[in-house]
Amino acid sequence: MNDQLDLTGKLQAIKERWLNIQEQLSDPDIIADMKRFKSLNKSYRDMEPVVQAYTQYQLVLSNLEDSKRMLNTEKDDEMREMAKAEILSGEENKIRLEEEIRQLLIPKDPEDEKNAIIEIRAGTGGDEAAIFAGDLAEMYTRFCGKQGWKVEVMNESQSDKGGFKEVVLEVSGEQVYGRLKYESGVHRVQRVPETESQGRVHTSAATVAVLPEAEEFDVEINTTDIKVDVFRASGAGGQHVNRTESAVRMTHIPTGIVAECQDERSQIKNREKAMKVLRTRIYEKFYNEHLDKISKQRKTLVSTGDRSAKIRTYNYPQSRVTDHRINLTLYNLPDVMNGELDEVINALQIAENAEKMKAEGAI
Repeated sequence: MNDQLDLTGKLQAIKERWLNIQEQLSDPDIIADMKRFKSLNKSYRDMEPVVQAYTQYQLVLSNLEDSKRMLNTEKDDEMREMAKAEILSGEENKIRLEEEIRQLLIPKDPEDEKNAIIEIRAGTGGDEAAIFAGDLAEMYTRFCGKQGWKVEVMNESQSDKGGFKEVVLEVSGEQVYGRLKYESGVHRVQRVPETESQGRVHTSAATVAVLPEAEEFDVEINTTDIKVDVFRASGAGGQHVNRTESAVRMTHIPTGIVAECQDERSQIKNREKAMKVLRTRIYEKFYNEHLDKISKQRKTLVSTGDRSAKIRTYNYPQSRVTDHRINLTLYNLPDVMNGELDEVINALQIAENAEKMKAEGAI
């Protein structure tokens, strides 16, 4: 009973806060302050599912009280049996809703709703690592397509033998970072390279960094702190050589962070893309401090600035995919490489939520 009162008290406080925000969102002064308005609107939308669940919960509790009152006062056996059945059903609904509400009350990362920047770089393994980096880029592109998200190449450095030395993708849509954030780290592949004449299995690796895309009001960058270099774009083997200096490299002098883009033929478009990546990489520094703080309080499955952690192995001879963080092994490698990542990401989200609930204590 005390747990129920505690939960009801928390839910009532959230509802009152939600109603207060609802009033503020119609205030002309707040509407005029875009940063404040956007922040409040996000809080309002985040609380809305909890308030809706609370309304259902109140109705279930009210019906339960009515059924118990009927059982205690009703003399007719048929009506008493009906009351007992309603109490049983009501208790089941109450337990179900309490679990749903506890899940809704798990603290959410405010970055989860953001778009994401995926940076994939070939690691150890030479040409095979670059080919694998290309495979990963294709895997994520297919996964994003299945989610209805838009993928745009921000920058790429192709390898002579195929694949990429580095490729940067921008992904935009609903809850993008919240789904992709678990992919940061070292991805290892075990297979026979096309260049291997002896048929021996080699191990190669690529690193993946998934960053929440920074919006303009997230990071304020002084233009005087940016050094801009322009140069001619070129691709692997001399392909796509640009005769004009359309490629752009931006260096943020205070931090030394660099971003470049040569994917577009227009220097203006390359500047826009480079600035977007630069802003995101600067924002990453602050976000990693946030992740470091969380990791001291609980285990987190989201990699921080250290990209050296081996998170997943793709074993082609055994058609096996193993995520080392949660000891999950699947034998459906072709499906995974075709963008079927939901089973892996769902398992990681469940494990992460369990850690959050453990850290927060019983809600």
